[in-house]
Amino acid sequence: MTLAARARPTMPDFMLETRAMAAGARRVAGIDEVGRGPMAGPVTAAAVILDPLRIPEGLRDSKILTPLRRDALARQIHEVAQVGIGHASVDEIDALNILRASHLAMERAVRALPIAPDHLLIDGSMLPAPLAAHASAVVKGDARSLSIAAASIVAKVCRDAVMCTLAQDCPGYGWERNAGYVTRDHKDALARLGVTVHHRRSFAPVRAALQR
Repeated sequence: MTLAARARPTMPDFMLETRAMAAGARRVAGIDEVGRGPMAGPVTAAAVILDPLRIPEGLRDSKILTPLRRDALARQIHEVAQVGIGHASVDEIDALNILRASHLAMERAVRALPIAPDHLLIDGSMLPAPLAAHASAVVKGDARSLSIAAASIVAKVCRDAVMCTLAQDCPGYGWERNAGYVTRDHKDALARLGVTVHHRRSFAPVRAALQR
């Protein structure tokens, strides 16, 4: 089912998790992905089951947090919550398309959880088919659900670290700064240095560089 946002709250809360628990779920996981837009690197998803008695202060949509604050919150989340992380590779993105690859990363994140959840709150309007039976799609979920906000933070910090590592292998593209997104410096480097094995060949800027 889809939980459409009637009014976007200023802060995420635990209401959706509480409703799921009231309906019989014991462990509710928030799911979010990072990295649909970049033209290089994997897409990364995280699944987080928060302990209602140990929720870190200040959970927000990862995009509105500073890198230092994201890093600090990610460490806290790993300390007090159940966390699973999944990736879909560049080859899988090119073979499947970015939406299906994002769903594959979500499925892997759920399987990576140390304990199985009873219900999933998934950011967005579409559900991965294998997870749909026990999941709710939550539009703007990282602004509504603390569990999804936690997942967005964990996924963002993890993927940024992956891109920093790839930047050491392929210097000059600025991945340690742009995380593989389509920025001016990344496009300039693509034209100057060429396409790497970490670039998504199905994405238009990379296809254009290959044609040149």
